[in-house]
Amino acid sequence: MEPGHWPSEHSDALRDYFHKGMSYAEIGRQLNARFGTAYTRSAVIGRAKRLGLIVPQWMTSPALAPPLPGEPSLISPRRATWPSLNLPPKSAMKPAARLKLRCVGIQPRLIPLVELEPTDCRYPYGGDKDGEEIAFCGHPRQPGSSYCAPHGRLTRRSEAASATRVAGPVVLRLVSVV
Repeated sequence: MEPGHWPSEHSDALRDYFHKGMSYAEIGRQLNARFGTAYTRSAVIGRAKRLGLIVPQWMTSPALAPPLPGEPSLISPRRATWPSLNLPPKSAMKPAARLKLRCVGIQPRLIPLVELEPTDCRYPYGGDKDGEEIAFCGHPRQPGSSYCAPHGRLTRRSEAASATRVAGPVVLRLVSVV
């Protein structure tokens, strides 16, 4: 017998054992005992795939595409008993909460990067889609910031988070140790 070649009697027996719901290892043992062969579990799985008894998961999913009534199932009986394995988690099935987007009441000038002056706001707009150019706010920026006043507030932490920070410079004092 050539490697990879299965006689039709062996393939028919594999189909019968498969439809009885036997495991691939058990099918291999039965075939080897019946025909005096040395098929491995992996060889049985490979042959079952080539016979169309096993459909790759990327082609169909039993949980998402069940067979129509009266239509023969290409999914193994063992997999049909575990339909929840192909379902997404329950958290993925819930609708997402609406996000509250932060925005400011300012009309940006939408200046390209090469035209920005040192005193212009550098808050970016665009660039979300492929090939979309990025433009910048361009309004006069606040001293010590890269942004105008509305965008500066937008980019800073919330008031509760900023209240926990230490305000002002930190003074270090040198102490001599005797």
